[in-house]
Amino acid sequence: MTWSPWRTVVAFGFVSLLADMVYEGMRSVAGPYLGTLGASALVVGLVTGAGEAMALLLRLGTGPWADRSGRHWRLTVVGYGLTAVCVPLLAVAPALGTAGVAVAAALILAERAGKAIRSPAKSALLARVAVGGSMGRAFGVHKALDQVGAFAGPLVVAGIAALTGTLWPGFAVLAIPGALSLLLLAQLARRAPQLTVVPDDLAVAEASGQPDRPVRRGLGAALGLDLPARFHVFSAAAALATAGLMTFGIISFRFVEIGLVPLAAAPVVYALAMATAAVAALGTGALFDRWGPRVLLAVPVLVAVLPPLVFADHLGPVLAGVALWGVATGILDSTVKAQVAAVVPGPRRATGYGVFAAVQGLGAIVGGAVAGALVTHHATLLGVLVAVAQVAALGLLVGVLRTRR
Repeated sequence: MTWSPWRTVVAFGFVSLLADMVYEGMRSVAGPYLGTLGASALVVGLVTGAGEAMALLLRLGTGPWADRSGRHWRLTVVGYGLTAVCVPLLAVAPALGTAGVAVAAALILAERAGKAIRSPAKSALLARVAVGGSMGRAFGVHKALDQVGAFAGPLVVAGIAALTGTLWPGFAVLAIPGALSLLLLAQLARRAPQLTVVPDDLAVAEASGQPDRPVRRGLGAALGLDLPARFHVFSAAAALATAGLMTFGIISFRFVEIGLVPLAAAPVVYALAMATAAVAALGTGALFDRWGPRVLLAVPVLVAVLPPLVFADHLGPVLAGVALWGVATGILDSTVKAQVAAVVPGPRRATGYGVFAAVQGLGAIVGGAVAGALVTHHATLLGVLVAVAQVAALGLLVGVLRTRR
């Protein structure tokens, strides 16, 4: 029996839930784990930083690759497969002696490469399934299920570490959700043929309301230079919002440093953010389908009010700020993808998602560097810079909406 589009979307969401349990469980303890293997702080920073950069910047290549080859499904399976295999293999690193650090670093980087391989192709597949006016809800449901995994994975690893007194058994246990994610992908291949059959470009373009454009080659096409101007303006707005959003690492560093939250409780606060991100993805996805991209105008406003809250000297405002941070994160990682699908022609969507992620990644890198430099002694200045960036982001978003009308 062939699955309906909505059943396919939900199944894809459960694949992401299981995979997020695996890689978010790994990411929550990757630094301490490398440290137990003998890595220095410099090595930990280089490995984790390079991994996040790879997960974003490699999409500039994997997005166009998916569009040129039409192998969106295969790339999705390969990407999830790398996550399902590499993370559990981290459990063998302590048995390798001095080679353990190198092996663990290679596995972490390979997992992040898997994220880069699958993400543009997966988003393009979801957009293909959701054609017909439910794009926002499709990405919202997918992200909400994704966040359940992001919430559960670190808690599983933390619980096993508490029981065993060491980290490596947690990675071994993550083989279970990893294997389940691959089994569900196999079911998707059988039950959702629209994912595995390359559609006619013109049919996809007509169904999505976009003019047909051939898949192009070359550096300009890989960088998305042939994509609509509205896409690039929107990407710049999202990058500014992402830069102002900062990372949870910066926020948690601050509230632990001033003694508001003990270090051991930081993952629980992160879980609060993941829960609000899931709710926000569902709510704003439905509102996107009803009101269109106007719902995204709330993002710069949310980001602008975060610094006074998350950098406050009392726990209440900090927790409120973390909850709002989760809301903004949920929107910037789900509902914005519906807008990308709305402005990028079907045959070029994987390229669009790859470029969009890379631009957002640059915003995150710049924002993280600025926040890290200012958060300890110049928090007020950081808040002012965030507000200025959000005014610019809001102006760009308004421009996108006017162009649409």
